[in-house]
Amino acid sequence: MAANQVNRCVVLNKPLDIVFENRPVPEIGHGDVLVNIKATGICGSDVHYWLSGGVGTFIVKKPMVLGHESAGVIAAVGPGVTHLKVGDRVALEPGIACRMCEQCKQGRYNLCPEMEFAATPPFDGTLCNYYRHAADFCYKLPDHVSLEEGALIEPLSVGIHACRRANVRSGHRVFIFGAGPVGLLCAAAAKAAGAAHITIADITASRLDFAKTYCTDSQVLLERPQQGEPNIEYSRRTAAKILETEELSDVVIDCSGAETCVQTSILLTKNGGSVVLVGMGAQVQSIPISEISSREVDIKGIFRYCNTYPMAVKMLASGAIDVKPLITHSYPLEDAVKAFEHARDGRDNAIKIQILG
Repeated sequence: MAANQVNRCVVLNKPLDIVFENRPVPEIGHGDVLVNIKATGICGSDVHYWLSGGVGTFIVKKPMVLGHESAGVIAAVGPGVTHLKVGDRVALEPGIACRMCEQCKQGRYNLCPEMEFAATPPFDGTLCNYYRHAADFCYKLPDHVSLEEGALIEPLSVGIHACRRANVRSGHRVFIFGAGPVGLLCAAAAKAAGAAHITIADITASRLDFAKTYCTDSQVLLERPQQGEPNIEYSRRTAAKILETEELSDVVIDCSGAETCVQTSILLTKNGGSVVLVGMGAQVQSIPISEISSREVDIKGIFRYCNTYPMAVKMLASGAIDVKPLITHSYPLEDAVKAFEHARDGRDNAIKIQILG
C-alpha cells in the first residue's frame, strides 16, 4: 500500500452535517485485512443517524464514518491470515464480537456485550476507500456474484435471521409489515425457506407495486389511522379488514417498528404462531397481552444476525435468492450527500441505493 494513498471517508459530524475527510489508511495487525471498499448500501439506520443523530439508544457523540452494508477487494493481509489474499473480493460482516464471552461461546455472537459494529457509535463505518476489518468476518464472493450483490448480504442476513427465529418452514403462510429493503429480503428468505404464501403490507403503493414482482404472493395497502383513533382500535379494524381476504398466518414479521403494526401482527397470527419484531420503533409500546396469552403467540425479537453470511453467499451463488432487482440507484462516492438525500426523499421508487467507490 502506497504511503500517500488517499482514504476518502464520508463522515457525519452532527445531524444534517455530512462531510468528506481524508483520513490515514488504517494500519492492520494480526488477523486483520485491509479492504478497498467498492460498494456500500445506504441503510435506514444511516439515514436516521444523519437526520437525528441517533437510533434508539445509540447516539452520535463525535464525528463518525457512516455505512455498514459493504463489499470490496482485499488490498493487504496481516499476519496470521491464511484464507484470504490480496485481490480477493469479499463481503464484510460489519460486527466484530469479542469471541470469548458466554454469548460468543454459544454462537449467539450478535448479542456479545463487547460488539463493535460499523457505523454504530462510537465505531466508524465502512463508507470510505479503505477499511480495516477482522479477516474472519470477511467472506469471499464467487466470481459470478458482483460486489454490489455482496453488499446486500448484510440486509439479507437480517431476513435470514428473522426467518430462523420464526422457524419458517415449508408450507407456512408468512405476513410481513414493511415493503422496504429489509421487508423484501425477509420475503426472499421466507420463500427460500419454503413458505407457501407470503403477504406484504405497506402504506406506500409504489413499494407494493415493486413487491408484486419480488417474492410475494399478495400485497396489502394499509390505510393511515383516522384522526384521534386509538392505536389498538386502528389495529383491530385493520386486522379485520385484512382477514376479509387473507388467512391467519403462521409467522408475522414486522419490519416497521410502528406500534400499530406490532399490534396488528399479533392479531394476524395463528394460535401458536410467531411474531418476529425486526423494525426498531418506540422503546415502549402497548400490545394486546390477552391475545398473546390466550392464543400462545410467541413474540420474538431479533438483533441484527449471526452465522448467516456463509448461507447468504451460497444462496446468491446458487440463485436461490436474487438481490439484483433491489438495487435501483447508485452514486459515486463523491456524490454521497446526493445519495443520502435521495434515500431520505424516497423518490423515483428507490428501493436500495448504493454508493460505489
